[in-house]
Amino acid sequence: MDVSYFFRGLYVYARGHLRSPTSNILQEQTLGGRVLATDVDFFGHMNNGRYLRQCDLGRIDVNTRNGILKTAQALGANLVVGASTIRYRRSLKFLEPYKLRTRFIAWDDKAFYLEQRFLSARDGFVCAVMLCQQNVSRSTPDKIMQHLCKRKVESPDFPEELQHWIKYNTANSKKLKAEQEMEEKLD
Repeated sequence: MDVSYFFRGLYVYARGHLRSPTSNILQEQTLGGRVLATDVDFFGHMNNGRYLRQCDLGRIDVNTRNGILKTAQALGANLVVGASTIRYRRSLKFLEPYKLRTRFIAWDDKAFYLEQRFLSARDGFVCAVMLCQQNVSRSTPDKIMQHLCKRKVESPDFPEELQHWIKYNTANSKKLKAEQEMEEKLD
């Protein structure tokens, strides 16, 4: 069990509640970090899995600051990652400081879509980019947004790259369902 991850998660959650809430749901939130000894792999740079854990913390921060987490809890809803894709562009080295920027891109009837970027604090280079589909169970993004904003809020337009990513995920899901149905028929 990674105890430091849980303590950091609690810290980010508490800090999100103590900081001024943002009135703009789409406002990007930034978390700072540094590549620690527990984050590196045999090659001396941040392990691929650590990027995903840091993204968890970024989502905790943005969802706390913009009120979505509290609203989802009030509605009995749950936020769960349904898909994520990360693209690595340059390694983050041991002890290198970085910034993780998290922002909501859009939402549909089932999920919120977020972008998370790792930027080197030394030169601002985008070292990695993650797209995340944050599914909403026991409610909908529209209901969460309406409850939070006290009015109907339309999603921003879906950027082309996000549309392609969603189409890929949908096609992959259909393929896997068809494979499972074939296996069940053979059994």
